[in-house]
Amino acid sequence: MYERLVAFQGLAAATAGIGKDPVNLPMIRHWCEAMGDAHPAYRGPDAVAPPTMLQAWTMGGLSGHTDRSSAYEELFALLDGAGYTSVVATDCEQEYLRPLRPGDEIGFDTVIESVSERKTTKLGTGYFVTTRTDVRAGGELAGTHRFRILKYAPAARPPRKPPARRPRPVINRDNAGFWEGVAEHRLLIQRCGGCAALRFPWLPGCADCGSREWDTVEASGSGTVFSYVVMHHPPFLAFDPPYAVGLIELAEGVRMISNVVGVPYDKVRIGMPVRLEFLRVDEDLELPVFRAGGED
Repeated sequence: MYERLVAFQGLAAATAGIGKDPVNLPMIRHWCEAMGDAHPAYRGPDAVAPPTMLQAWTMGGLSGHTDRSSAYEELFALLDGAGYTSVVATDCEQEYLRPLRPGDEIGFDTVIESVSERKTTKLGTGYFVTTRTDVRAGGELAGTHRFRILKYAPAARPPRKPPARRPRPVINRDNAGFWEGVAEHRLLIQRCGGCAALRFPWLPGCADCGSREWDTVEASGSGTVFSYVVMHHPPFLAFDPPYAVGLIELAEGVRMISNVVGVPYDKVRIGMPVRLEFLRVDEDLELPVFRAGGED
């Protein structure tokens, strides 16, 4: 294959090509605006074209080139037929010999300068093809443009991994009732049977009076952001940082940690009113989160 490809080295890709437009001020102006180049040399009655516009005067536009040689077409047909059907531009080199001015009529010749041996890249395996275009103005050599592409067979993509799942909450006999409430879209708070103190997270006994008796009350769902952090690192697979994690003070007086949603992470503020809602994160896990905005 390589022997067949190198036979094209030195053959013409385009001969006696003619630029579709002479060098002109409108195109120079558009180029300078797009590039943010305000150099005074590119404006006024004595304007010259920016040197890096060299290729622009030889491009085929949306209608394409009509001056390609048969050798160029045969080279690419050979590569396509061998499975190297994808193409990506890799780099270019330009040499400037004289400035181009509005009114210059552009002519050019292009040669297939080199074809590399087969190379393996992250994109895939293929061949680098370099063409050299000699650009002339009024028959005088004005510059040279080398353009290099990679014609390649795309590398096989690794099989897509299933999306990462959120870590499962640890459910035990002390907090099972809380998760049963979440499944019913109820946020349950423990209430001590001895002193009636509310507590969260759930515990087997009261930290105030030591009683092991308790029942529950259902939270109203309203609260405020007592404090928060914005998580950037580490990048856990099931999460998409940055995101806000809030310490939410419920209207009942207890606090719990949860995500703050419904507002960009950098707009979360201490004291912001929030409202409880339940977020399904996968087919068998739903979590309580708090949406910025407060009461309905």
